[in-house]
Amino acid sequence: MNSSRDAKLKNLAATASILTSLLLTIIKAGAAFMTGSLSILSSMVDSLSDVVSSAITFVAVKFSDKPLNTKHRYGYGKAESVSALLQSAFIVGSAGFILYDGIYHFIKPAQIENTTAGLVVMFISLAATLALVVLQKYVIKRTKSIAIAADSLHYMVDILSNSAVILSLTLVRYLHLYWIDVMTAILIALYLLYNAWDITCEALGEITDCELDDKIKQKIIALAASSEGVMGVHDMRSRVSGSRFFIELHLEFDGNMTLYQTHHLAEQAEEKILKQFPQAQIIVHQDPYGVEEKRLDDHV
Repeated sequence: MNSSRDAKLKNLAATASILTSLLLTIIKAGAAFMTGSLSILSSMVDSLSDVVSSAITFVAVKFSDKPLNTKHRYGYGKAESVSALLQSAFIVGSAGFILYDGIYHFIKPAQIENTTAGLVVMFISLAATLALVVLQKYVIKRTKSIAIAADSLHYMVDILSNSAVILSLTLVRYLHLYWIDVMTAILIALYLLYNAWDITCEALGEITDCELDDKIKQKIIALAASSEGVMGVHDMRSRVSGSRFFIELHLEFDGNMTLYQTHHLAEQAEEKILKQFPQAQIIVHQDPYGVEEKRLDDHV
């Protein structure tokens, strides 16, 4: 039930992202042509890259929600991480284009005309982007999708860049500070590069099976340790694939219990964790309490 709901939410967010970025690309292209503003042009290039990136996200979330099968028992969740890497590559490319154009316009400054049309378009862009980010944040909270989170970062940058362009055009209109337009474009490009780095690091972390966040791990350990009959928890390890958590842990029970009894108690511990983390898949190994053995915890 939750899986089906999550898939619908992610598809909704991805579709809304494509349509929004396509609309913004068209209206910003018109505004850039009418005004000659480099900051609007840089914002348009960013929106164009978002069209491609959002299309990649749409395909990724469709693919990542495919059910588990005999060849992919961990599912297809890492398709979202690959999507995030491709998105960061597009961001880097668009930022490079803006930086090149910015340096060129520093050398050969250009006049900006019809700032009124540019301001109207940028205010429309800002409103549309804010609405999209609100939707994306809701979907991320409900689904934990890394692809939607990466896509949302683009639009968080867009909110800042749209605001910066509005400020830039205002200063050009009333104070005739044309160099502000070029500087704004360059700052947008640098901020794009910074966010591309964050997206890349997070995606690579998931692809290389980085552990869950320490706070989440400690909460899972605490839930297991507080379960009935559990006398100790050790050798927990985890990884993330899309919106799914994969968790392995060893639970220690009274060695005089039967295997049936410890199995029943281990299932109770699993259910307790799943209530807090329904997207998790859990493997529990049952150990007799106090046994001396080599442990993963002793080596990390």
